[in-house]
Order: sequence, then structure tokens, then C-alpha cells
Amino acid sequence: MSTTATPYRIENPEEFARNMLRFFEEGGRAVSELLERPDAKITPFSAASEMTEAAATLTDIARLWLTDPAKLAEAQGTLLSSYIDLWNTSIRRLLGEEVEPVAEPEPSDNRFKDPEWSSNPYFDFLKQVYLVTTNWAEDVLQQTEGLGEAERHKAEFYLRQLSSALSPSNFPMTNPEVVRETFATNARNLVTGMAHLVRDMEKSGDLLKISQTDTEAFEVGRNLATTPGKVVFANDIFQLIQYSPTTDKVREVPLLVIPPWINKYYILDLTPPKSLLKYVVDQGFTVFVVSWVNPDERLAHKTFEDYMLEGLLTAADAVSRETGVEKINVVGYCVGGTLLGTTLAYLAARGEEPFRSVTFLTTQLDFSKAGDLLLFTTDSQLSSLKEMMAERGYLDGSRMANVFNMMRPRDLIWPYIVNNYLLGKKPFPFDLLYWNQDSTRMPAANHGFYLTEFYNENKLAKGEMTLAGVKLDLKKIKLPVFELATKEDHIAPAKSVFIGSKLLGGPVEFVMAGSGHIAGVVNPPDKMKYQYWTANKAAADTLEEWLGMAKEHVGSWWPYWMEWLTKYSGGWTIPRESGEKLGVIEDAPGSYARTKT
Repeated sequence: MSTTATPYRIENPEEFARNMLRFFEEGGRAVSELLERPDAKITPFSAASEMTEAAATLTDIARLWLTDPAKLAEAQGTLLSSYIDLWNTSIRRLLGEEVEPVAEPEPSDNRFKDPEWSSNPYFDFLKQVYLVTTNWAEDVLQQTEGLGEAERHKAEFYLRQLSSALSPSNFPMTNPEVVRETFATNARNLVTGMAHLVRDMEKSGDLLKISQTDTEAFEVGRNLATTPGKVVFANDIFQLIQYSPTTDKVREVPLLVIPPWINKYYILDLTPPKSLLKYVVDQGFTVFVVSWVNPDERLAHKTFEDYMLEGLLTAADAVSRETGVEKINVVGYCVGGTLLGTTLAYLAARGEEPFRSVTFLTTQLDFSKAGDLLLFTTDSQLSSLKEMMAERGYLDGSRMANVFNMMRPRDLIWPYIVNNYLLGKKPFPFDLLYWNQDSTRMPAANHGFYLTEFYNENKLAKGEMTLAGVKLDLKKIKLPVFELATKEDHIAPAKSVFIGSKLLGGPVEFVMAGSGHIAGVVNPPDKMKYQYWTANKAAADTLEEWLGMAKEHVGSWWPYWMEWLTKYSGGWTIPRESGEKLGVIEDAPGSYARTKT
């Protein structure tokens, strides 16, 4: 391996000095403005509140270690020994000797993909110091005694935030790509980066929204959410879209899709090659989807119960009236699936059954193993959150977006800070990230109930939830269920989804897809990108047991689901044009999906 560093030279020292001065001046103003924003205030899910929580949590860990000086000294000795090993190997390398690195990043760690992280001794040393230190800190946390499961989970989360923030890839003089760009452009990249930061602050709401994609490259209805259809029903909280048929015959039983209201429905209808909704239409199904409203303070009073009665059940009734089919098939995705499961329990308790089959996509019904989101639903956080929502009538979408980004800071926060603000580049156009930034607000009453009753108290799984005067019991749901979990899901962990599926009273076809909460669901068959797993036996008590008997299949789970759904979809009938009975309000994707926060 060559140890010759890439030569760095300032071609125009005068321009470089001018740009560095502008960078410091404009950067200082930007930072001052940033400190005056809500981001710097102790408010729910803000950067300041999470930094405070992280400091308190990691301080508690340090106190535990201070109670055992001998063990602390041993841990410090281990770290010092690793530093000495790294120093010695670095010296040997400078002398021309081939040496093995003391620490190497994981193959999936894109922060250190630039060749100079390995070829340049300076950057390689910084990289390894960082890796040695973070690996040591993770080991120390694992060895910390006296922590409960919740406390350990919390500490691991905040250690991940801290270690992601302190990576040498995030700083201008310790990232080889940024240093090269700064020298090559005479620091124009840093000046441009500050302009990008100012622009992001100007267009952000409560919290800074770091641009993850070129938002000017996309428009809902033009190159996103373009599957032809009509809005055939609307009320205060949703529009109902019916898609135009593309086949010369369609299945008798229509399909209603209930997406989450935390984001817009068109994650299921991005570009045509990635559209799950278009795919189902092309298989000969009459497809309807709920497009939730992007609410403001006027809908602050809308509750979870309203979303069930005026939302899901009203949509199901509209589908039945439009198609003349009494019992339809229904799909729930993420929070939409939680609403669906709750509604099914409500209907079962009343002896009603307007559905033939149910599909849950990455849906939690039991929240005891709900992952990192449980860290944001403590009593104190919920109290602050409800106080804020009471003032405004809703939760700004940027706060939930901030939470989701914090779950994967290495992938969803810091790469964009480096690209936008240090390299001075515009983010790459990416449809999924455009959708991710097209956030929605949440009504105060609905969101407060959801976080408290499901995440914090897990009442549905415990059989303690009452809606519209009806006590809910998931075991009373006897309908056939297709349940999809995704292997790397950080929002609805596969273990959590599996536990919830065991609470249902009917037959469950459990399937696990590769990748995560979005990519595992939006996985078209022609891409052959991820795999999925099925099991003939359903007698497993745990996800681990199920995986032990599961068979891996290459490709998308979509065709497998179509085979399952067809069994509950009746025979063939003539295609249905949108709005034949209910009438047409406007073209898809409708005005609700186009509304910005």
C-alpha cells in the first residue's frame, strides 16, 4: 500500500483567504441565527433537548463506573493499550512497513469510502483513533452492570448519536474529500455551504430541515404519485382515491389501502417503476387508497376514534357503495395498520365484519418491543409534547421527521451536513427522500392518544383499550391476515411486528422482507434487490424460532402477496371506472396530497 499523500496546494492564496474570511463571517452569523431558533431551545424532539438527555444519560453511566475504581482503571488501560498499538503501527507504516490496521470500519460504513481514509497516513490515523474509541465505548457500555433493559437501550441510543456526531468525516479539516475540495476551489465550497445552511434555515419550520434531496426536481402529480385515478370521496380528514383499471377484467373484490397519516400516502406510489399501488392495479385489482389530510389547528380536536369512524370505516363504506361489494379486502401500512388492527378489534366486538382479508405492512399491535421510538414517549416527554400541541393544535411534521432521522444519524443526518454545508454541493435528486421531507402535521388529540395509549401504555395489546365505548380484544379478530415485517426495520422492528401477530385470533401468514421500513416494502419485482422469507409452519412462539424454520426467497414479496390476496378476491368481472356511483371530485393525487406544511 502506498503511503504517499495526495499533494495539497492553494492555487490562489488571495482568493482562498477572502473565501475563508467570508466563511468565518457568514458561518458566525448562521450559527448565531441557528442558536436563536427553536432547535436550540429545550422543546420536544429538538436537538437541544436530545443533547441534554444524552448528556444526562451518559453521565449516569460514568457515575456507575466511578463506583468501581478498579474496573474503571482496567477499562482505561484497555483503551490506552489500543492507542499505543495504533501509534506503533502508524510509525511502522511511515517507515515503509506493511502493517495490518488496528481497527477497520464495517463494509457498510460509507463515511470512510474515500481512498485517502486508507492511503493517507494522516487520515487513516484519525479514522482508526475514532474507531478504536467508539468500539471501546460500546464495549464499556455492554460491560456496565446495574442497568435495566430500558436504561441500556437509552444509553445505546444516545451513545450512537454522540459517536455519529464526533466522526472525523464530519469536520472540514479531518475529512479528505472536504480538504481536497477546499484547496481545489479556494474555499468556495465552504462559502457555498454556508449559503445552503442559511437557505435551509429560511425554509424550515420549528426545527432545521437539512435538505436531503433536490426538492426542485420533483412535484407531486407531475413525476411522483402519477398512477391515473380520481378522488371519489372526501371529508375533513381524508380523500379517497380510486385508480383507473389497466386490465380488460378485474377481480370482483376491491382493495382498500390505509397508509400512515404521519407521512403522505404516495410512498406507495412514487415513480411508476416503484409504485406498489400501480403494480396491484396492473394485476387486475380495483384499488382505493386513503389520502389523509395535512391538518392545521382547525382539526386539533380530531381524535384517534375520529380517524377510525370518520376515516377508515367511512372509506370502507364508500368503497362498498362505489363497487357494490359488501365485503372488501383491506391493507394497513405502519400507523395505518395500527389503526386498522384497532378498528378490526372494534368491529369484532360489535359482531361486524365488512372485510374478507387483512394485510398488515410493518404494523405494530404490541408496542413492548417498539425499538428506539419508545425513548421519545416517556411521561415527561409526552407532557411537554402535549403542552406544545395544546398551544398549536397539532404537532409540526418536522419534529417526527427529526426523530426518524435520529434513529439512523449516520445515514440520514451527517452525510447531508457534509455534502451540503462542507462540500457546498446540492443534494442528489432522490424521490424517496423528497417524500421523506414532504412531512405532515398531526392533530393534537389524535397524536397524543396514539403516543400515550399505544407506545407508552401498550393498552391495545394488553386488552385495556376502549374506543367508542367498546372494549377491544385482538383475539376476537378471526379474519385471514397477511403480516409483513422487514428485517432491518428501525420504526416497526420485526420482533415487535411478530409479537403483535401472535395476538390475533385467526390464521396469520407471516412474511419477512429484506431491508427496512420503506425499502423492504417498496421493493418492485423487476429490481431483484432484496429477498423475503416465508415459513410453512406457523407454530413458532418467537421470531427467532420462526426464522429457524423459514425459507429464503430471492426477489420481491409482491408476487407472493398477490397469490395470497387472490384467494380472497373472488372471480373476474368487468373493469370499474373511477367514480361511477360516487362521482368524481378531482384527479389523483388530489389536493390533500399536494398540501405543504
